[in-house]
Formats: sequence, C-alpha cells, structure tokens
Amino acid sequence: MSGTLIELTGIERVFQLGDSEVHALRSLDVSIAAGEYVAVMGPSGSGKSTLLNLLGLLDRPNAGTYRLEGKDVTTLTLEEQARVRSERIGFVFQSFHLVPRLTAAENIALPMTLAGVAPALRAARVAQALKDYGLSNRADHRPDQLSGGQRQRVAIARATIMQPAMILADEPTGNLDRATGEEVMRLLEELNQRGVTLIVVTHDTTLGARARRQLLMEDGALRQDSSNA
Repeated sequence: MSGTLIELTGIERVFQLGDSEVHALRSLDVSIAAGEYVAVMGPSGSGKSTLLNLLGLLDRPNAGTYRLEGKDVTTLTLEEQARVRSERIGFVFQSFHLVPRLTAAENIALPMTLAGVAPALRAARVAQALKDYGLSNRADHRPDQLSGGQRQRVAIARATIMQPAMILADEPTGNLDRATGEEVMRLLEELNQRGVTLIVVTHDTTLGARARRQLLMEDGALRQDSSNA
C-alpha cells in the first residue's frame, strides 16, 4: 500500500427539509489507504449514500476537509472536481447507468471520449476491456440487448477505463441474481488485488463481510470501524 488515498476531517453534510435540518453526516473523520477494500454499511438513512456522493465529488460538505491523494478537493471549482472525478474515480451503480442508445463499446469509451483521449488509444483500450470482460461478441449491442450481468460488466469496464485510483460501488449486486452478483464481485475484487482502492456501499452483511474493512454508519456518524485480519 502506498500512503493515504482519502482523508476526511470533520465532515458535516446538512440538508434543509422544509423548516428542519437533517444532519446526513456529522463530524466524520475517516482515513483510507491506497489499495484498501472497504465496505460502508448501515441501515437506510445512515449516511452511506451521502458519504459515497462526497467521496465521488458529486456533492460538497457543509464543513470539513476532504483530501484525495494529498490534495484538498473540497476547495476545487466544479470544473476541477469534474476533471478529478473523470481521471481518478470510477463509479459502479446498482442500476448500471448505461446510456441506452450507445452500444457496449461506446458506453465503455464514454469517459475517454469526454476526457479527449485520442481515438486510436481509445479504440485500443476499449477492445482490450471488451476482451478482459468477456464482451467482445457484445461490442455492438445496446444495453437493452444485454443481460443484467453483461450490463454490469460494461459498467465496470467503463468505470475502470480511465485507470482510476478508486472505484466506488453502490449496491453493485442489488439488481443481480446470486450467481451473477458473485461474478461481479469477483471482477471488482480482482481490480482491488491489482491495487485499485475499492469502496463498496451495501446493507447486505454477507457482501460487506467480504471487504477487509467495514465502516458502520448510523445517523450520519461512524459507529464502528473494524478490520478483518
């Protein structure tokens, strides 16, 4: 492991709901090293998704500091945050979030297209990803022509095509049967073994137990931080 990847200090996230304030995250201090495999767990409304959105730079805290690879990313402009998100963070969602009108190959290429990667390099990387994920014969298929497992593999290939430092997976097996879910987790865990930091948000205790470290959230606070030896 090479140093600290994520450092959250005194993170607060408050949402206004009518006249009342909801403290989605309260005085959160968390440090995650590069290459870790972490499960963020807890009941619905515990702050798991809010934390994931903050880690993925999809949301900003009301107070506190988020350092990613030693850099304070809370103070970046939206444009700078978007660049960090595109280059350093991969997302895998429960509902895949693929673009319906794009083929599997085009969906995988999307982050590189948006980042302005040269077409030749893009094509080579996409071809390799399709091969790695057993999707070569599905390259020209749109999401509605793919099975759930194939869609999630396309989503993982898309999440990793920019070679990010970390992958944020939000209930990645939520819409999949057990066997397909097992295959998807194996793919994510293989990436982690190659050095990518893997953070999985789940309320499935069996899934959470696979991670080497569990962060248990409750009412916006970190209640427990435990490791599997």
